[in-house]
Amino acid sequence: MIGPEVERLMKLLARVPGLGPRSARRAALALLKKRESLMLPLGEALAAAAAAVKRCGICGTLDTTDPCGVCADPARDGGALCVVEDVADLWAIERTGAFRGRYHVLGGTLSALDGRGPDQLNVSGLLARVRSGGIGEVILALNATVDGQTTAHYLQDRLAELQVKVSRLAHGVPVGGELDYLDDGTLTAALRARR
Repeated sequence: MIGPEVERLMKLLARVPGLGPRSARRAALALLKKRESLMLPLGEALAAAAAAVKRCGICGTLDTTDPCGVCADPARDGGALCVVEDVADLWAIERTGAFRGRYHVLGGTLSALDGRGPDQLNVSGLLARVRSGGIGEVILALNATVDGQTTAHYLQDRLAELQVKVSRLAHGVPVGGELDYLDDGTLTAALRARR
């Protein structure tokens, strides 16, 4: 019914996180209908980003420069290092404007089920950065999942021998949250982390 080019476009779009086969089909149709105003500029933007974006050799984020803008910014607090799972987490923290230190992107979390151990993550880079000195606090900003918590415990153990302060993000009741609607685990974490 449709040509191989359109089929390939839909299959590639379906691989984008958040898009399933139906959403990919709708997106492909929208792109094809707006070829001049949307599809061609999008293709150019994708090609330009693929050519220009690289991984920062210091923190592991994605940027058009190496070192990235955050690592190269002299106004940043070099004594505070925020460890995140992925670049999306770094971007989320940056959106808040609440953290003015530097980052370290692990590239995932430890997961025995997925065969991801410390060697598949950027753990050695983190330890080398802390060993080089100048870092007073490492903030573990990892997701509150089983894998995130496992990774945080592992990193706490590894960083303990380096005599650096290690802290973690608070967990508990979200702003605007109602206690009656929270699960037991969230309420328990909130009670334990109260201040």
